[in-house]
Amino acid sequence: MRVRRALRKVVGNYLFRRVLRAFGIIISASTITFIIIRLMPSNPIEIFINQMMSAYGMSYEDAKALALALFTIDLDKPMHEQYIEYLANILRGNLGASISISPGTPVMNVVSAFLPWTLFSVSISLFASFLLGITIGIAAAYRRGSIFDRVVCTVAAVTSAIPGYLLGILIVVFIGVRFGVIHYMRGAYSAGLTPGFNLTFIIDVFLHLAAPFTTYVLSTWGGWTLSMRANTLAVLGEDYVTVARAKGLPEGRIRVHYVGRNAMLPLFTSLAISLGFIFGGSTLIENVFVYRGVGRLLWSSVNARDYVVMQAVFLIITISVVLSNLLADLIYSVIDPRVRVGG
Repeated sequence: MRVRRALRKVVGNYLFRRVLRAFGIIISASTITFIIIRLMPSNPIEIFINQMMSAYGMSYEDAKALALALFTIDLDKPMHEQYIEYLANILRGNLGASISISPGTPVMNVVSAFLPWTLFSVSISLFASFLLGITIGIAAAYRRGSIFDRVVCTVAAVTSAIPGYLLGILIVVFIGVRFGVIHYMRGAYSAGLTPGFNLTFIIDVFLHLAAPFTTYVLSTWGGWTLSMRANTLAVLGEDYVTVARAKGLPEGRIRVHYVGRNAMLPLFTSLAISLGFIFGGSTLIENVFVYRGVGRLLWSSVNARDYVVMQAVFLIITISVVLSNLLADLIYSVIDPRVRVGG
């Protein structure tokens, strides 16, 4: 009974420390993001004023008066007052309204229009890349030194070194243009097609997903493969694997229960972090394919200096990454009790 009570206390303290640290990281990251965004050259009001002056010949004073009437943000306030107002709005669950991308529209409405597409495309690509990487990695480790192993390591290293957006451009040029399927490499679905839960729309969505999916998998599978191969080789040298073989256990059971499971454990932290970054999308890849996702929204908000949208997207990314790391810590604390005792 005392042991159980002491264990609950240790677990409770561990969870409390981790949650408290996660909250501190979110506040710190939000503060740094807030400051960096406002240190960027130009601002949404200046951009709007310049547009009005060049397009309609308005004077600077008239254009500024119009901007202040349209926009809900006052950049003339001292930065510390803006920051206090920003934190107060976050605590109330109010992320504000878009300044320039969709003036007056609540940010959550803007983000919710793009977020499902990012979750759909990046999550499918991430899990496909992860499964492909660990499968090929463990196969290469069992064939270490062979031609297969050397080819896998070489190709994985090369594809990992090439930026994802460059792979996307190559796919557009050599596949989209050459084979006349460039229209399937722009947007999340064909223009003029009404979204709906029907076979035509679903097929069209997956056809448009093919290019971003291929680009993401090609640019990330190599990292999973090389990590899994290295972990598998390390596990193969452990004494418990040798003992299992000496006992005459089937090779299939050894690969799954003794080698594969233990080799995959270190990759869960990386997978958890990657899951957090799903909410941020893949900005450059989404821009290459003009894919409707949070990454493209972030790119547009940076170009338009839409501070409110930028803050909301960065906040969502921060929270998702911190929570995914917290989840990884909790999983490890269950798998290995020494983690929560030592943490």
